[in-house]
Order: sequence, then structure tokens, then C-alpha cells
Amino acid sequence: MNIRLILSLIVIIIIVLGLSISYFFQRSRHEVVLEQKLRGNMIITSPTFQHNGLIPFKYTCDGENINPPLEIKEIPQRTKSLALIVDDPDAPMETWIHWVVWNVDPKTTQIPENNVPDKATEGQTSFEKSGYGGPCPPSGTHRYFFKLYSLDTKLNLPSDTPKSGLLEAMANHILAEAELVGLYSRVK
Repeated sequence: MNIRLILSLIVIIIIVLGLSISYFFQRSRHEVVLEQKLRGNMIITSPTFQHNGLIPFKYTCDGENINPPLEIKEIPQRTKSLALIVDDPDAPMETWIHWVVWNVDPKTTQIPENNVPDKATEGQTSFEKSGYGGPCPPSGTHRYFFKLYSLDTKLNLPSDTPKSGLLEAMANHILAEAELVGLYSRVK
């Protein structure tokens, strides 16, 4: 066969493969969006930083190390309680857990700064204690995920329960999920 013909066939195969892979990933993205819509439209935001924006210094280990204010909207009607997990998947060894809270009243629309909602329970963090521990990355910019869950039940868990125990207890009770991502890097 002619070398030009072989090269032309290779180019055509690469183009077809590229289009097929692109279609597959685009389809997967649409499926994820559909899944999110099926999981409800609950929203979590903060008046102090935008989604994928910088978390203010005040709410980090370099500042006052207090939780930022959070706002919650569109909680499903059947919600019996809310749970919140704040973690850093960019930590060097494993995902670092900054805050674990459950049994938040479903009527809660705001969590003020430096505040735990009434009657809510805080669980064990990677700091080996309960309570909020602010962003404190050893290097570079890290992402901090504020993950909110609407549950169809209240949870009966001891206060030393870590994230893994909370996730296990919530497994078949999640009505909706929402997520807010903040960024932080330490100034040296």
C-alpha cells in the first residue's frame, strides 16, 4: 500500500476515535446533570465567597479559624434533618475533614459565622476533635468542599462519629445534595 494512503487512514481513524470519545464524555456530563436534578435543587452558598472563589482569611487557620456564614435554599419538603461535611480532597495524604455536622433543623436557612445550629451535633474531624477547623493547606491552593445533605430522618449517632460513620448512616436517607467549593492558599 501507498504510505500516503496508510497515513490518511490513520488520520481518519484518529478523528473518528476522537469524536467517539468526545461524544461519550459529553453524554456522561449530561447524565451527571440529570442525576443532580433528580437529587433535588437544594442550594448552599456563602455571602463571603463565591462558588470556586477564595475563602476569606478570617475563616482559616491563619485568621480567626471560625466557620464562614452559610445560606441554604430550596430544602425539600420531606426533609427531617440536614447534614454538612466540609473536607479538603487536595490534602497530601488523604481527604482532610474540617467539619462534620448532622441533625441540623430542616427549617435552617442560615448558619451564621462561628456558629453551630441549635440542637445539631458536630462529629470528629481530622483534627481529632469536633468543631470547625479552618482551611490550613501545607502548600499550594486547596479546594474546600462544603457538602450539604437533606435527609428523610434524624440520625442517632454519638458525637465522636467521623465522616465515614456519618456517610454510612446517611446512605439510604439522602433526599437532596448541594455543594459549595471554596479555595485557599496560605501566604508565606
